[in-house]
Amino acid sequence: MPYYRLDWRVAGKLVKAQIGRSSVKTVSLGKTGPSVSVFGLGCMGMSGMYGPADRAESLATLQAAVDAGVTLLDTGDFYGMGHNELLIGEALKTIGRERVLLSVKFGALRDPAGGWLGYDLRPKALKSFLAYSLQRLGVDHIDIYRPARLDPEVPIEDTVGAIADMVKAGYVRHIGLSEVGAETLRRAAAVHAICDLQIEYSLISRGIEERILPTARELGVGITAYGVLSRGLISGHWRREAITAGDFRGHSPRFQGANAEANLALVEALRKVAEARRISVAQAAIAWVMRQGADIIPLIGARRRDRLAEALGAADITLTAADAAAIELAVPKNAALGDRYPAAAMAQLDSER
Repeated sequence: MPYYRLDWRVAGKLVKAQIGRSSVKTVSLGKTGPSVSVFGLGCMGMSGMYGPADRAESLATLQAAVDAGVTLLDTGDFYGMGHNELLIGEALKTIGRERVLLSVKFGALRDPAGGWLGYDLRPKALKSFLAYSLQRLGVDHIDIYRPARLDPEVPIEDTVGAIADMVKAGYVRHIGLSEVGAETLRRAAAVHAICDLQIEYSLISRGIEERILPTARELGVGITAYGVLSRGLISGHWRREAITAGDFRGHSPRFQGANAEANLALVEALRKVAEARRISVAQAAIAWVMRQGADIIPLIGARRRDRLAEALGAADITLTAADAAAIELAVPKNAALGDRYPAAAMAQLDSER
């Protein structure tokens, strides 16, 4: 039986063997960025965004990812209101700072109840955010620092210029962006080199293909693609009853009512293609993203070692043109129902304008 069909608590030995065999390759992140592994590990889910997470398993997953050759760890200072950075900082004591590149998003404001208050990208604010991130992570610099979203009250030139000051001061190595549109990307790149744009991209979220991806490629900006499994929706594992208290997917239109049923039907169509290829649904979805270009780095949101091992298996899969065509026939472009965020959040995305 394939490891991805085993219960995670009894899959330990097989997962360890899979990770032990893995040797993740590296590529340049954009024209001006560092050399990174072809996968990054997205750490948000380890801090409660998808419901409760097991701390010990999260730490073990971080260690296993780095041992397998994953060098890029992605976090945000607002994930768990600092919890995620503290978790990674703890992991780094064992892993070793020199083995990883840290990508940190900033600017999102939270209240004590976990609510979202908007964004603050003022230069003095970002310098304060940076100081706290360095302390929580226990490091003297951030490898890639990026605003989480666009602040409509602060010109992107001001924000990027302030991060550039932190590059000169040695606290930041590279500047990235997240969820901005093509024109904002151009404006930012005119101020300072941008190594990558972090943005959602998957079989069922292909909006960047029209303008954003071509612009990034023109400017030599890499893509770090989050949501490659659409927050688990196209992982082949998610079921509607899996949403628990605190899981923000409960507010996402894609995971609700008739939308969820229609989207799960797409997953079952993808499952047939994947099984014919003797791979998992998640591996098919990740391999499809990887096939779109070496300048696209999928961020794997695994918070358990079995899910990590499954995702890493995609590195050994080379989809043929026929495979890709079959996948896109099973999950046609724009076939998914429901937006990826609630309406209020979608309205704030510069990348959707």
